Amino acid sequence: MNLFKLFQDIEAVDGDATERLGYYSRRSLLRLGSKALAVSAPTVMASVLNEAYAQSSSVQDVLNYALTLEYLEDDYYQKGNAAANLIPAADKAIFTQIGKHETAHVALLRGALGSAAVAKPAFKYPAATFTDYQTFLLLAQAFEDTGVRAYKGQAGNLLGMDVLTTALQIHSVEARHASEVRRLRGLRGWVSATDEAPAPVYAGEAVTSQAGVDLVALTGKSADRVREAFDEPLDRAAVLAIAQPYL
Repeated sequence: MNLFKLFQDIEAVDGDATERLGYYSRRSLLRLGSKALAVSAPTVMASVLNEAYAQSSSVQDVLNYALTLEYLEDDYYQKGNAAANLIPAADKAIFTQIGKHETAHVALLRGALGSAAVAKPAFKYPAATFTDYQTFLLLAQAFEDTGVRAYKGQAGNLLGMDVLTTALQIHSVEARHASEVRRLRGLRGWVSATDEAPAPVYAGEAVTSQAGVDLVALTGKSADRVREAFDEPLDRAAVLAIAQPYL
C-alpha cells in the first residue's frame, strides 16, 4: 500500500493537505475517543480522509488511482488463495493472511471515497499464474517489492501529521510481505542483485551512494553489500508502468 506516495500526490493538488489532514485526523480521533482502540487502522484512516476531502474531485482522482493498485493486489491474492492445488499446504496460511491485509487496504480507500470509488477493473495475468506455484510466487514478489520501493523517500511528507504512525505501520507490514515471499522463493529477504527480475521492479537499485556519501569507499564493503542495505524509490510513472500490463 503506497500511502506515502498517496499523500505526496494529494499535496500536489492541495497545498494545504498537511494542515488539513493533521487537523481532521486529530479531531476525528478525539471524537472516537476510547473507541478508536477497537477500530481497525483502515477504518480510522478512511474516516479521516473522507471527512477532509469529501468534496475534492482532484483528490478523489488520486485516491482512485491508489485504489486501483490495491484492487490489483487484493484480486491477485484472492485468486491465488482460491485456486485449487496451487499453494502448498505449508504456505497456505501465509498467503491467506497476506490476502486479508490487502483486503483491508482496499477497504481503507473505498471507505475514504464512498460513492466516488471506481469499480474494480477486470485484471489479466500471465499464463500459468494460478496453476504453477513458482509463477505465482514470482509475480507476488514483483508486486510486493514494487510496493515497498514506492514508499521510499515519502515519510517527510507526513511529518507532524497524526497519520504518519498508521502509514508506517502499514508500510512495515508490506515490507514483511516482500521479505516472506522472497524467502519462499529461496532468495534473501532483501533485494540482493541488480539483475533480479522482472527488471522494471528493480530499476535504479544499483545505487551505492546515499545522501551524497560513497558508501563503498566509506565502509570498504562491496558494491553488492552496499546496494542491499537500501531500497531506492520508485516514482508514480514507474509504478504505473509496472502495473499497466495487468489492467
